[in-house]
Amino acid sequence: MNSKFNPSSISRLTLSVVEWVKTKNSKCALVTSALFFALAANAQAQLPKKSPRIGFLSSLGPVAVADRTDAFSQALRDRGYAEGKNIQIEWRYAEGQTERLPRLAAELVRLNVDVIVTGGPAVNRYAKEATSTIPIVLTFDNDPVGNGFAASLARPGGNITGLSTHHPEISGKQLELLKEILPRLARVAVVGNATVPGNSQTVRQTELAAEALGVKTQYLDVRSPAEIEAAFQAAVKGRAEAVLVLGSQVVTSERKRFAELAAKNRLPAIYWNPESVEAGGLMSYSANLNDLFRRAAFYVDKILKGAKPAELPIEQPTKFELVINLKAAKQIGLTIPPNVLARADKVIK
Repeated sequence: MNSKFNPSSISRLTLSVVEWVKTKNSKCALVTSALFFALAANAQAQLPKKSPRIGFLSSLGPVAVADRTDAFSQALRDRGYAEGKNIQIEWRYAEGQTERLPRLAAELVRLNVDVIVTGGPAVNRYAKEATSTIPIVLTFDNDPVGNGFAASLARPGGNITGLSTHHPEISGKQLELLKEILPRLARVAVVGNATVPGNSQTVRQTELAAEALGVKTQYLDVRSPAEIEAAFQAAVKGRAEAVLVLGSQVVTSERKRFAELAAKNRLPAIYWNPESVEAGGLMSYSANLNDLFRRAAFYVDKILKGAKPAELPIEQPTKFELVINLKAAKQIGLTIPPNVLARADKVIK
C-alpha cells in the first residue's frame, strides 16, 4: 500500500459506500463496512512514524571503537530504545582521517538529527563548529570548560553537554604506576601539546605529583607528527627513564609510531588512552571509556525526552581502567610486578 495514502479518505469513502449499500442489502452493508474499516485501520498502521535520529561521529573506525559503541547501544536498549525500531542511528567514522571530520559533521547536520554524540576529543570541536542548535553529547573530553564547550560543568549553558575525562588525580596515578614498575625511577619525560587547552594545567598537576614522588620531569612539546622522533631523541639525551604521554590528537593519530619509538629507545611509556596500548604501547591508565559511553546514552535519553543540554551538568569520571601490554614489556626487557599486573583491568599477552 502506498504509504502516502490518506486514511481519512478511506474513512470518508467507507461511509459513502456503506450508506449506498444499506439501501440494497443490510447483510451486505455489514460485511462491506467491516472490510472498509479494516482497510482504513491498516492504512493508518502503515503510515511512517517519526523515530528519533541520533548522529554518531568518530575519528576512528568501527572496529577500533566497537567495545565503546556496543556499550552505548546496550545502554540505549536498557532505556527502551531499539535501533531500527523506535530509534535510528547515523554512524559516521573518519577511519583515522581527521580531514574527513568537518564533512561528516556537516552531513549529520544536514540530516537534521535530534542529537549528535561525539566519539572523543578529536571530534568535539568539529561537531561544535558544525552546529550551535542541535544538542551535542560528548562521550568524553579532557577539559570541556577550558576547551570552550561549556560555561561550567554544573551549567554548560549552550547546546553541548556530556562527559569529561578531566581528573586531577590521573597524572599522579600514572606516575605512581611508573614508579611501581621502575622503583628507582628518577627522571620522566612528559610529552604534551601546548596548543591543547588544559595542557598547561595537566603539566602542572604532573609536576606536583612528580615532586611528591621525588621524580624530576622533562617537558617535551609535540604539536605535529614531524616532531615525535625529535621528542624521543630529546628524552634519551635528557636521560629519561620513562615517558608519560598526555592526551592530544597527535597521540591518537600517531599512537603506533609512539609505541614503536618507545620500544626502539627502550623507554617504558604510559598513555592516556587504551588504544595506544593496543597499538603496541606498554600501559595506560585513564577513565573507563566504556563506562563513559554508557553514560552518554543517559544524556541522549534525557535530551530526547525534552531536557536542554544547557541545563544538564557535565559529569566527571568515577571509574578508571589500567591496561597493560605484556608483549611490549617483554620487547624492552621489563618485568611487570605481580601486584601491578593483578590490578590491571585488561592484559594484552
